[in-house]
Amino acid sequence: MRQFTAVVNPTAGGSTGAAALLPVARLLREAGAGLETEYSRSLAHAQELALRAGERGRVVLAVGGDGIAGGIGGALSGTDTVLGLVPAGRGNDFARALRLPTAAADLTRVLLHHEPRRVDTIEVESAVHPRTVVLGSVYAGVDALANQHANQARVLRGAASYYAGGLRAVTGWRPVSYRVTVDGEEHFHRGYTVVAANSAYYGSGRIIAPLALTDDGLLDVVMIRQAPRRLFFTLMNELKTGAHVARPEVVVLRGREIRIEADRPVPYGADGEVEATLPVTARVRPGDLSMLF
Repeated sequence: MRQFTAVVNPTAGGSTGAAALLPVARLLREAGAGLETEYSRSLAHAQELALRAGERGRVVLAVGGDGIAGGIGGALSGTDTVLGLVPAGRGNDFARALRLPTAAADLTRVLLHHEPRRVDTIEVESAVHPRTVVLGSVYAGVDALANQHANQARVLRGAASYYAGGLRAVTGWRPVSYRVTVDGEEHFHRGYTVVAANSAYYGSGRIIAPLALTDDGLLDVVMIRQAPRRLFFTLMNELKTGAHVARPEVVVLRGREIRIEADRPVPYGADGEVEATLPVTARVRPGDLSMLF
């Protein structure tokens, strides 16, 4: 029977992290599995707890949103430790990409009985963050600014906070001239954003890269070009279905290493946690993490 250590972000989803774990914990223990619970004080502390648990041969459960999932997943990338997710954040986009069930009983069956599978991770490198590893995506431009606004939201949660953050970001945004280098080939792009995606989802369920797979050894690069603001709002709505990729204003490339630069200081983010300024390089690490899904 598997032995688990749950690392909980107590502030996830507006302090619902612990509550999300309770029914799963009860079912795991009723099935005879061992479970320890650790509460993190910060992302660095959560990574430390996860690494220590992994060294003892335990399955690590990241309890929270994409920030703690990406942070712990990045820390365990390249190790033999198995990671499971108990989604409890605002976005839960990597859990969505893995098609994890939301019902406690179904999720518990996955954690107890599914065999671990390998997924890709993303190594992120910039002047501020010499080496960070995340799971879902790296995004530069208006969506990074929107995510900052969403993180600062006090009233709205989930998709509503991201949508409101997007409206606020777009209102004052001026198009940027990007240089995007994909596996050594340069692409010049003027517009709103560039996303290097391992997961199809970001921003609380928005399908930024519909064909992205977490285990194909590639990143999908989505670039949204300059367009009238009215059309950009239409594109935002089309992110619900992924229909935006059919528009001429959207370019999709694929590659293993992506370098994003801009003609002015532009924010970038990764998995809702890393916040810095371009330039940034994202490299895929094929099959570098073992997960339950």
